[in-house]
This record gives sequence, structure tokens and C-alpha cells, in this order.
Amino acid sequence: PLFTIIGYIFSKIPFPFTTAFQLNLLTAFWCSFGVGLFVHTSKFILDNINRFSTVKKTMKKGKKSKQKENIKIQSGYSIPESLKYIASIGGGLFLGLSKTYWFQSTSVEVYSMHIFLISLIILVLLKAYLYKKEIKTFSVKNPWIMLAVVLALGFSNHMTTLLILPGIAYLYFSRERLNKASIKQIVLMLLVFFPLLIIIYSYLPIRASQNPAINWGNPVDFERIMRHISGKQYQVWLFSSAEAAKKQLAYFINNLPIEYTFSLIISIIGLFVSFTRARKFSIFLLITFISTVAYSINYDINDIDSYFLLAYITLAYFSVFGIIKIYDSINPEKYKITAVSLLVVVLLAAEFFINYQDIDQSDTYTFEDYTKAVLSGTDKNSIVFSYLWDYFVSPSYYYQYVENFRKDVAVIDKELLRRSWYYHQIETDHPDILTGMQTDIELFKNALVPFERSENFNANLLESLYRKIMTDLVGTNIEKRSFYFPPEIVENELRNGQFKLPGGYTYVPDLLLYKVVKNTEYIPAPDPDFHIRFPKNGDRYTDFIQNLAGTVLASRALYELRFNKIDRAKVYVNKIRSDFPKYQIPGNLSGL
Repeated sequence: PLFTIIGYIFSKIPFPFTTAFQLNLLTAFWCSFGVGLFVHTSKFILDNINRFSTVKKTMKKGKKSKQKENIKIQSGYSIPESLKYIASIGGGLFLGLSKTYWFQSTSVEVYSMHIFLISLIILVLLKAYLYKKEIKTFSVKNPWIMLAVVLALGFSNHMTTLLILPGIAYLYFSRERLNKASIKQIVLMLLVFFPLLIIIYSYLPIRASQNPAINWGNPVDFERIMRHISGKQYQVWLFSSAEAAKKQLAYFINNLPIEYTFSLIISIIGLFVSFTRARKFSIFLLITFISTVAYSINYDINDIDSYFLLAYITLAYFSVFGIIKIYDSINPEKYKITAVSLLVVVLLAAEFFINYQDIDQSDTYTFEDYTKAVLSGTDKNSIVFSYLWDYFVSPSYYYQYVENFRKDVAVIDKELLRRSWYYHQIETDHPDILTGMQTDIELFKNALVPFERSENFNANLLESLYRKIMTDLVGTNIEKRSFYFPPEIVENELRNGQFKLPGGYTYVPDLLLYKVVKNTEYIPAPDPDFHIRFPKNGDRYTDFIQNLAGTVLASRALYELRFNKIDRAKVYVNKIRSDFPKYQIPGNLSGL
């Protein structure tokens, strides 16, 4: 909720930008602030490097009840002030220009704020680790209490904040030991942590109870709140199999050189150096790295990169020590600062130019153009039935509900029809669409209860009711609304019988969609006068849209040929050739 609340407030600042651009600007701020915090924290570590070194414990002689512990700090290692700044700034920019970190600044996602909050948590943790014992446990000046506050902020933004807890536990107990006083302090931290967390999370049920246009999970009661917070819908991909974990681990290892390019070597050097120069901090980083990778590789999703962010942050901290080691290895003395500065600049320049091409989104308008073209090509008050969340459904939410573009069109997500809460959202936004379907919907919801509670459920009953709802959605609306679906429904659902149209109905290609029609006579379609811009350096997402558009246009050209309308067929084939060059035109159309 924290990202949503702050994002909403920021969106109301009267900047001369679209809301999407303005919120994207906010994510760039979060990522930049994260780099700034990293640099500040690195400088703080180097200023106190000897206090993170190995400690030796000795006990004073005396009665057992009066024994006191003395800590002898390893000393004698000093770092030039200019080198501290070079290493801290260099490490911060290595992180900021790494591929996944940098990419977070180009998309409106919670991970940008997560980066900032994780960096803040690490800074507060290290200050708490070094705080003076004279501060009372229950004092507001106690930095462990401040750590509880920033942890609550972290958890109210993204639950993967838990990945830093093992490292926090290590530093906490190595500093405070496991005793009655440290346990009391943990209890006090929890008394601060949970109320703040609950206050922020109360946004969810309060806002959901007001029936907003987009109400994911409808968290209005305790069961739905817990299901929403725990990401119940996505747990099917978590710890799914050993094979999935091996695949993700291989991806992480193979992707590391791409993330940091040549600066990864500096991080590897720093890993060994930090263990001798700042052992406590080094162990904290290793624990955090291992816990992050171990958890993330067990999440079997395609866009896994952002879940490795904390691991990439730890590598950046190691690079700070790597820069220090390189400085120590340079001779003669008078060239040390110049040489290490030049090396850092060269590595940063290489990282910038190698990653920039993949990160640059300045000419990406594909999703805006595609979504607007799809919506514009439909009849008034029509229904578009799709499950292309990344490509069309979520962009349509933005353009309809934020930019007020074609709000008359009802975009129904096929896969979300499997969720009980989604019917409430449809009724709020389009109350007439589900008219006449209430009986089947209630039967489906009742059958869905044990599934959503992870109890024994009737899979066959659920699937049959789900398919009937899809068919009824067409049958109860087709006389009053035009009904469309993209090509993935045709290829993956209709042709294999998973989705059946009501009796007497078929579908014809219509611009970028397929339209449900009642007769087999020729149905005219508008000219394809839309334009979709594609970036110079496409990716699998933009290529997929090219394939989607090309598929429907080619189908329309074949449809025109069936009715011997050769000139009309040429219009669609020429559109493919001019606008979608990556699409392979079928052989029976290539001669047109």
C-alpha cells in the first residue's frame, strides 16, 4: 500500500506531464535516492571500517556476577579520505548502472521504492550496530527503534523485505548478544513495528470498502486481506519444483556478467578483501546474498530479475572494497588516486554503454499505440475478452481509468474470472454485464471457496462452471453489445474447445481483434488506418505484439479472399508489410 499511497499523492502535483510519465519520474527518483543512500552508507562503512573488523573477547578476573566483557577492536588500517569518496561513489554508480537496478527507473513498479527502502534499512541497521551503549533501550534515540520503523515501511511496500532479516539477526545478536536485555529490546521493536505496519495496511480494507474501479483481491475482510497480503494467487509458482529452482539459479549465474559487465570482477575481489577488512559487515552481506538468491530461485516466473535486486546491492557493496584493494595494489604511491579513479571511470563508461541499449525506453510507444488501436477499433459499449495482461489488459486500465480513453468498452480478463473477487469489480464498473448469470456465478463462487482456502476442491466442477460462465458471458451480452477477443483466445481456447461460443455464433477477424457474429455472410471491417510505433531495439514483448497484429491482419486478408475481395485483401497484406515487417506472411498471401 505504501507505494500506492505515495504514488497517488505524487500524481496530484501539477507537473505538465501525463500521469504515467509523472509516476515514472517518481520511480526514477526512488532509484536515484537509493544510489545516494548507498554512497552515503558506503562512506559511513569506510569511516568506521575498523569497528566492523574481527573482535577478540577477553574476560576480566573477578566474581562471576561482576564479570564484564571487553571488546578489543582491531585497529591500524586507515583509508585516505579521497579514496573513500572514490570507492563509495564508484560502488554506487556500479549499482545504479547495473541492468536490473537501472531498469527499475523506467517502469512504475514497487521495486523502485523497495530499492530506496532497503538502502535505508541497511544504513539504519549499521548505525544501530555501532551505536553507543550509553543510550537506554527505551529511549527514542535508540537506533534499533528507528530500524523497526524503517522495516515497517519496507514491509508495507514489498514483502521481500523479509530477505534482509537473516542478515539483520546476525548483526543484532553479534552486537547485543542473546540475553534478557536483547530479547526485551526485540519485544519493544515489535511493539513499534506491528502498529505502524497495521496502520499503513489498513489502507487496503478502507479503500476496498469504497468499491474503487480497480479492486484487486477486494480485501474487505480478514480472510481476503491475508490472502491479498500473502500473495496467495501467486504462491503456486513459489517452491514449485527442484527443476524450476535449478533453471532460475542457472539464469541468475549466467546473467551476472550482463548485470555488472566488467565491474563484476571488482566485486569478486572485494568479496575476499571485505572478509579481512570488515568481517562483520562482510558476513552480513554474504548472509543477505545467500538468503536472497535461495528464495528467489524458487519463484518460477519469467520476470524474476527484480527479485534478485538485494543480491545485486550486496555485490555493489563488495565492489567498494574491491576498489580499495586495487588502490592498495598500485605503485608508485603518487599515481594511486589517479590510476584508481581512471579505472573506475573506464569501468563505469563500459557499463553505461553496454547496458544503455537494453535499458533505453525513450522510443517505446508500442503498448500505448497497440492498446489505443485495439480500443478504438471496437464498437461503442463493446466487450473485449482477453488474458494478455502485460500487453493489453493492464495498459487498458490506465488509459480507461486515468486518461478516460474509451471508458465505454468493458475489458474483461479471462483468467481473472477464476477469482471470486473479480466479479465484484465487474459489477462495480459494468453492472449490466453479468445480468442473467448470477446463478452460475454463485455456483462457481461456492465451488471456488475450498480452492481459495487450499482445501479439497472439485477441479472438474470448477472447470465446467468456469467454461459455462465464459460462454454465457457471450450469450447474455451479444444482443446488446459487440463482443471481441484477441487472437490468443482463438488459437489457445476456441480451436481446442476450451472456450465455446453459443450455438449459431462464429467469429471473424476485425482489425486487431476477432468479432463474434451470428451469420456466415460477409462482414465488412474498417480500413487498418491505425499506426503502432515499435522501438529500434525490440524485445520479446514488442515482437509478440507484432505477431499478434500480423496474425489478425493476415486472417482478415484470407477472409477477404474467401469472398473474392482481392483488393481488400491487398489492403491488409500491405499493412503487414509496411507496419509489421517481422511478421512472416503466409505463403498463400505473399503473392498479393
